[in-house]
Amino acid sequence: MAGIDLVVCHGDETGEELLVEALRTITPDAIGLEIHQHHFDLSLDQRRVTRNAVVHDAAEAMRTTGLGLKAATITPPDAGDVGSPNRILREQIDGTVIIRTGRRIPGVQPIVPLVHPVVIVRMAVGDAYGAAEQRNGRHDADTEQAFRIERIDRGTCRATAEYAFRTAAEIGGRVYGGPKWTVSPIYEGMLKEEMDHAASRHPGVDYRPTLIDAAYAGLITDTHDRPLVIPALNRDGDCLSDLVLAMYGSIAGAESVLVALDDQLQPHIAMAEAPHGTAPALCGRNIANPIAMILACAAVLDHAHLRGHTEAHAAARRLRTATLDTVSAGTKTADLGGSATTTEFVDHVVRRLAST
Repeated sequence: MAGIDLVVCHGDETGEELLVEALRTITPDAIGLEIHQHHFDLSLDQRRVTRNAVVHDAAEAMRTTGLGLKAATITPPDAGDVGSPNRILREQIDGTVIIRTGRRIPGVQPIVPLVHPVVIVRMAVGDAYGAAEQRNGRHDADTEQAFRIERIDRGTCRATAEYAFRTAAEIGGRVYGGPKWTVSPIYEGMLKEEMDHAASRHPGVDYRPTLIDAAYAGLITDTHDRPLVIPALNRDGDCLSDLVLAMYGSIAGAESVLVALDDQLQPHIAMAEAPHGTAPALCGRNIANPIAMILACAAVLDHAHLRGHTEAHAAARRLRTATLDTVSAGTKTADLGGSATTTEFVDHVVRRLAST
């Protein structure tokens, strides 16, 4: 079979350093696959020079290859600047859902007694993000009012629900949580309706719809005997992701994947990244934890499997195992209580890959 074509989006500060290190785990010698990398510089300087043309070029390449891997990038705060490359990429590849997976890292004690992974399947578009806003009345007066017009569509609700149930079926998980459909039966109820429809299409999946506030509490207080998959509105999913990753004691064991779905709700474009930011305080020190970026590489390989590269799924599993086994064997970066440099950690992972 021909090699895998992968769009690699370079970034800023420590995010770029981690990407460069993580790419060593998916060379042909390390992973046993021929991966053709197509590189695009999405650093803030280059986005400014090209007025975001480089971001559009990367998105166009992703539409062709179906696979992307992205480093963390800086989003400047000024409205007249180049803005967020993530927003442009989402729009240009028609990204539908964002999947973030929290999992235990060997030797890291979770804040709550979590054993199994928790997967957040979040709408990638609509809801509170990009909503039109306005204020009426005299500024600072008690009667001043603020308005926001939020919007979701049934297609995105259906995609979010369907992807959640397919994921749960694949990992033996439970579809849990949901929106606050009792308070908002028209707006948030649309997602709940599509969750119920998906449940009827997947009768073998354990389905426990739970109001979003109760789901927050249940994540902390309940004992869950299997992985959880939580479909969520855009805003809810953003908040849930931060909570869930922190519950495992470190965000190092998580990756984020933006997925575009076709008319049959099958993934046809996937872009993976680490969920952390550019960590400017760690830049140039070679001490940052590369696990999340390596796991993003594994996520890309999983989606390459869905595009017909049948050997990629086993490679993704090997890469995840080698990464977590490296931690289990005692090689840890400073944030996990160890002394390994970023480079040393990746060296260990590469050696483990070579021995399997």
